[in-house]
Amino acid sequence: MVTSHVKRAFKYRFYPTDAQAAELSRTFGCVRKVYNLALAARTQAWTRQERVNYNQTSAMLTAWKKTDELAYLNDVSSVPLQQCLRHLQAGFANFFAKRAEYPRFKSRKKSRRSAEYTTSGFRFQDGRLTLAKMKDPLDIVWSRPLPEGASPSTVTVSQDPAGRWFVSVLVEDPSVKALPTVDAAVGIDVGLTTLMTLSTGEKVSNPRHERRDRARLAKAQRNLSRKAKGSNNGAKARLKAAKVYARIADRRRDHLHKLSTRLVRENQTLVIEDLTVRNMVRNRSLARAISDASWAEFRTMLEYKAGWYGRDVVVVDRFFPSSKLCSNCGTIASKMPLHVRTWTCGCGTVHDRDVNAAKNLLAAGLAVTVCGAGVRPQRSSPGGQSATKQKTPRREP
Repeated sequence: MVTSHVKRAFKYRFYPTDAQAAELSRTFGCVRKVYNLALAARTQAWTRQERVNYNQTSAMLTAWKKTDELAYLNDVSSVPLQQCLRHLQAGFANFFAKRAEYPRFKSRKKSRRSAEYTTSGFRFQDGRLTLAKMKDPLDIVWSRPLPEGASPSTVTVSQDPAGRWFVSVLVEDPSVKALPTVDAAVGIDVGLTTLMTLSTGEKVSNPRHERRDRARLAKAQRNLSRKAKGSNNGAKARLKAAKVYARIADRRRDHLHKLSTRLVRENQTLVIEDLTVRNMVRNRSLARAISDASWAEFRTMLEYKAGWYGRDVVVVDRFFPSSKLCSNCGTIASKMPLHVRTWTCGCGTVHDRDVNAAKNLLAAGLAVTVCGAGVRPQRSSPGGQSATKQKTPRREP
């Protein structure tokens, strides 16, 4: 069951003054510098078979501020600098636990421009948010209200490649509670022609957001390719291309949010397939379409929303033969090329490939919920392979 103390991040757009934009840009640069210095120090220590923790990097930061070369670190709030060290510590903890790769250095051009402030680094009063080192509050567009009586614990300010400024406010949301239990369960088979096929027979069409703006994006990229690197015109062209990308990403995210919320509200158990998207995008002919479908982002949304509302997400092994397995008699077809969209089993059942796959995913997922995790049916007919019940931790949107 989900408690009422769920932390959610509410993201808003804001419009900084020139002075605020300059201050935030300096802060972003200092955060990147401190992160890279700390990562370099920890990497060098690792080569000597030594470990450096957060407290040691915090002491290093104090020493760096006293040097002439890095004295400019004193000009910005110390809170985001300490927070980036905590993020680096979390990155190493995930690496040692084999949950993530080794932390990477931040790039000036490619890395996300952001800074995180804890309660000592901002003031929130009467709906006005003022950051440390700033006189005036941020001009925030409050597109949706914060929970009544909410007190932010963390504020993250960021700027995307399209030049838009955002502030993400982390608060406890008592309105997030477990939904009433329902008997419905659904298997979800993702695809490209049809974005998702449900075990109920419903098919969700693929909006193909990138394809709709492909001509506009190609024009912006051609214009950028003609500009000299590092020139002002090049920066303007890069901004135009980034705005097209942002438009595509915004529409894709909005569609996936609406779809995932509907599925979580309507079903108690949701069964999906464990796809290795990172490997699948290596197929050069399908990489663009797979990236546009954004299956991994959809799975992430399902998992944290299920955690919020008391639902279960079951993840079926990627090698489970969902498309080749007859959902009626359990016979596995010897071959099932991608171009085959309907097929007839020996028992006489005519299958829609995607609907059949979704039904098989649902059956495998329900078997796990009944028998427990670690169930491994036989791979030969009749049967499939394994599925696991996914633990859905609470996450921010």
